[in-house]
Amino acid sequence: MKLTDINIKNAKPGEKTRKLYDGGGLFLQIETTGGKLWRFKYRFAGKEKLLALGKYPDVGLQEARKRHREAREHVAQGIDPSALKKALKATGKERAANSFEVVAWEWFEIWKDDKVESHIANTLARLKKDVFPYIGGKPVAEITAPDVLAVCRRVESRGAINTAHLAKQAISQIMRYAIATGRADRDPCPDLRGALKVIQVKNMPTFTEPEQVAELLRAIEIYRGTPVVRSALHLMPLVFCRPGELRRMKWADIDFDRAEWKYVVSKTRKTGVAEHIVPLSRQAMEILKDLEPLTGSGVFVFPHASEKRLPMGPTSLNRALQAMGYDTKTEITGHGFRAMARTMLAERLKMPPEVIEHQLAHKVPDALGTAYNRTKFYDDRRRMMSAWADYLDGLRTRTDI
Repeated sequence: MKLTDINIKNAKPGEKTRKLYDGGGLFLQIETTGGKLWRFKYRFAGKEKLLALGKYPDVGLQEARKRHREAREHVAQGIDPSALKKALKATGKERAANSFEVVAWEWFEIWKDDKVESHIANTLARLKKDVFPYIGGKPVAEITAPDVLAVCRRVESRGAINTAHLAKQAISQIMRYAIATGRADRDPCPDLRGALKVIQVKNMPTFTEPEQVAELLRAIEIYRGTPVVRSALHLMPLVFCRPGELRRMKWADIDFDRAEWKYVVSKTRKTGVAEHIVPLSRQAMEILKDLEPLTGSGVFVFPHASEKRLPMGPTSLNRALQAMGYDTKTEITGHGFRAMARTMLAERLKMPPEVIEHQLAHKVPDALGTAYNRTKFYDDRRRMMSAWADYLDGLRTRTDI
């Protein structure tokens, strides 16, 4: 039965919060304190959500129904009304619902769900600093290639070539979202192909000569930092994952019986397809077993020094290398262990490139199109990881190097 003004006025609070339904997901929530709140319950992208539509009597029955209809229309158009509300609030201005900044905030609320914290923070900072001040107030349907180029040129002018490309990438994603939600017809970013300065790729500093690696391994052996950082340094060359993935290693993801570590590749969307398996060598297992009595009662294998609920800090490995006397800008960095392994596995151990690339969790095209296949070359990878650990042991203990 539909609500009436008399029903609403006469509704009294009870011992528990109760709801009066008007249909289509719209209802009036009666608080125990006497407050009356309009709410819209709906489903979006497979999830049940709740949208606040105002407080009675500030928002009367007819106005609530009007807001309800608008919200339902947004859902029908593929727009999440809750995300749109947050976007409008985030702008802090009375802008049209189709301005670039409002659409960007709406996209951001959806996009950020499966991203790592550092990526979220960097992307948001980039939008606030380099994009919103220049095209944020413009209707998204009117954004042109020259508009985007002007944004990128400003970033390029301060020498931030990579940031300019990342800004263009974010703008393109927002434009595609605007197209999907019916507020723009095309993405102008592909028109800029060749218009931006080329990114000068810099390889991470690393060592690939046996003598250099042997010295590094010996330096790690005698490093006297905290047990957590010392264990991370010992493990890093053995698993050569991305530093952030090592920092966030969880005890729950380690299978001691199978000697495996499973985690979600940080460079991908968090889906089952992106799950990666690292076969753990005997040496890697020994490091983890030694560390388990110290940190095994928590979530992270390498917890933060002062806040155990958080993973080890992002600069811990590089700081340890610096304390050992290494220049992390020109000699070796935490990420450099990956390049070290990739080069030496191919050149010194003669491992097949496809096996190395799969272990590095890189996208490797194949006939089936499975870019990430967690079991691809698994047996070969297990043998390779064991051989690599033995090779590093040999380098560290050789007296002729």
